Amino acid sequence: MRHSICILLACGLIMAVMLHLSVKETPLDIPVIYVITPTHTRPTQKADLTQLGNTLRQVPNLHWIVVEDADFKSPLVAKFLLNLRISYTHLNVPKPDYCKSGCVARGSEQRNLGLDWLRRNRGPLDSGVVYFGDDDNTYDLEVFEEMRYTKHVSVWPVGLIGSRRYERPLVRDGRVVSWYTRYPGRRFCTDMAGFAVNLNLILANPEARFNLKGAKAGMQESDFLSKITKLEYLEPRANNCTKVLVWHTRTEKASLHEHVTENVDIEV
Repeated sequence: MRHSICILLACGLIMAVMLHLSVKETPLDIPVIYVITPTHTRPTQKADLTQLGNTLRQVPNLHWIVVEDADFKSPLVAKFLLNLRISYTHLNVPKPDYCKSGCVARGSEQRNLGLDWLRRNRGPLDSGVVYFGDDDNTYDLEVFEEMRYTKHVSVWPVGLIGSRRYERPLVRDGRVVSWYTRYPGRRFCTDMAGFAVNLNLILANPEARFNLKGAKAGMQESDFLSKITKLEYLEPRANNCTKVLVWHTRTEKASLHEHVTENVDIEV
């Protein structure tokens, strides 16, 4: 009897060790990816956040900073984030009054609040990278590992943008020298989804913010990057900027025609 119990215990120990080895552990010392996402109330908001959230929850050591364009945090977004079970921060700030009738700086106030949170809650000893991920784009998981070890500012192509199949940095001898873009004339011809910044570079440059008043269409990214870097310091990723790992997709605006309204309150 005792011999049988010993055999069972030994078998159980072996199975436990095998199970432990089969589970891929996440190293805690890898840099944290901080994704700042502006979001606003609309019929497709939860659908867009769900798609993005299901992507981000697969990325190890990631902290999602979701900033609502609102006077208060909505129960919908608060409950969604709680149920997602990832590391997150939920913030809110309304767009300025002068932007409520239309503004080229859409999302800038929210991105700036995300940057403010990082500057208040992180320090020089924290390692990480900051990425501005809109809630209606499409992301390959590989793009997050490409950006994770950014030393300064990393860049890569973005698909389905500027009425083109893609736009990208042009690389020669491992360095960015120019841009393939429909709209040249900017110092940094990249989309918000096409770059990431080392956390310490953000912390060391408190003046690095997105412009609100006086902002010109298509210049938000270039103006921001001009405050913290130069072309020669850019780090090309995604196989020397020849692979598209993020797409500037947009969810079609929902056309809702409900003539009969149910008495059941269903969250959509």
